[in-house]
Amino acid sequence: MTTFRFASPYAGIALLILLAFLIWRLVSGRARRASLVFSLTAPFRLMPPGLAVRLRHVPAALRVLGLALLIVALARPQTGRHEEEVLTEGIDIVLAVDISGSMRTEDFKPKNRLVVAKDVVAQFVRARRNDLMGLVVFAANAYTRCPLTLDYGVLLDLLSQVDIASREEDGTAIGMGLATAVARLKDARGKSKVIILLTDGRNNRGQIDPLSGARLAQAIGIKVYTIGVGTEGEAPYPIDDPILGRRYINVQADIDEETLQQIAGATGGQYFRATDARALKGIFTKIDQMERTEIKVRGYTRHTEQFAWFLYPGALLVLVELLLSSTLLRKIP
Repeated sequence: MTTFRFASPYAGIALLILLAFLIWRLVSGRARRASLVFSLTAPFRLMPPGLAVRLRHVPAALRVLGLALLIVALARPQTGRHEEEVLTEGIDIVLAVDISGSMRTEDFKPKNRLVVAKDVVAQFVRARRNDLMGLVVFAANAYTRCPLTLDYGVLLDLLSQVDIASREEDGTAIGMGLATAVARLKDARGKSKVIILLTDGRNNRGQIDPLSGARLAQAIGIKVYTIGVGTEGEAPYPIDDPILGRRYINVQADIDEETLQQIAGATGGQYFRATDARALKGIFTKIDQMERTEIKVRGYTRHTEQFAWFLYPGALLVLVELLLSSTLLRKIP
């Protein structure tokens, strides 16, 4: 929205004085005494008036208009545009995702746990704004798949390439995954730091146990949300046989919920259990609502000086008036 104002409105008093003087001159009708006196003026009435006579009021009009413009310029006219500055305090978030072999279990039909988890995480990333986000994956070891970034396109591309760990790398190093995520956030400067750890098992690999990882997070103020993924009871797990092809066996869910609850409790986070794709999506929606970026909007008006539009024309009019009064429209005396 554009506004208009005078930064020095008291200069308008001079404009009122000029207006009052002009009205007084018009009302009073005072005429200067003639410089030349003639006994008989009738012959002059028959003569057509010359150009100078016709333009005799022009200098006065130029003077009044020029002075009026100069007074307006002195009042410093300004246009203003209202602008808003959006100040955000982002949250630094690292997603730690289990890619062990058990994430192939297909209890989140028609897809396995990892595919559904990637879909839900991708939706979560797309819903965020102004947050630094990173990705850590873990199986027998933990790796930083994407460091903290605001480029969500890169993060989503790297997330789409995540796959189940090889047989040699199989295992569940929850402690290592948590410690790696903590390392990514250690030097981050966000107003708050969050780890969302998603797993379907219990810690069986790695040099760092999960509770030690939780203490590392707690020490530097990182909140950890833990999510246990998998149905209650048995679930179908695919076996690829080179002769018989793909077949399924039922496997028992083995989620260490107690440890996941302890991790969340020690860091001020919360533990969730996702038994299907809908529940997992609801969990991420809830976390998204709990961890919102703080946005402050500060409004202000940016003023631009406009006096030049009045100063230069006013000065020009006064200059033209002086030139005409001294030359073509000069009065005697």
